[in-house]
Amino acid sequence: MTWPRKKFDRGAYLQEVLGGRECFICRLAKSDPLSAEEVFRDDAHIVFLNRFPTLEGYVLIAPLEHREQVISDFSLDDYLSLQALVYRVGEALSEIVPTERLYVLSVGSQEGNSHVHWHVASLPPGTKYEDQQLAALMAERIGYLDIPQANRLRFADLLRQAMKT
Repeated sequence: MTWPRKKFDRGAYLQEVLGGRECFICRLAKSDPLSAEEVFRDDAHIVFLNRFPTLEGYVLIAPLEHREQVISDFSLDDYLSLQALVYRVGEALSEIVPTERLYVLSVGSQEGNSHVHWHVASLPPGTKYEDQQLAALMAERIGYLDIPQANRLRFADLLRQAMKT
């Protein structure tokens, strides 16, 4: 399905992530009841829908514990466990969303969004080359998909179900 795009408010976003409040992943990890947009949680990880998705089915995966370094803050076993979840989510996402290429990356900054997290997003088939790669993920450039809450929740449920298989 094609969704309209909304302009990304970079100023408001920067104010939120640089405003000195507790990091958004830690807030989400502590949420009780669980957020409706949470797809999966176990004793060490959380998977949730991106608030500003530039692609349909864009999710984030993070450790529940606040960690800031992609490699050095993890034991090898913890890292491999998290990457196994990234793989599992990627497989499930590719089952339910048409996928020409699956994007998996970790970005962040010590200044904001310091909690390590992985972006997992499905590039739709037929996307023009100039709209692929990092360009496909930049809400500042293309806006984000204005997906109604009911559809977001339906997608979270579909992904949850696909992860069980």
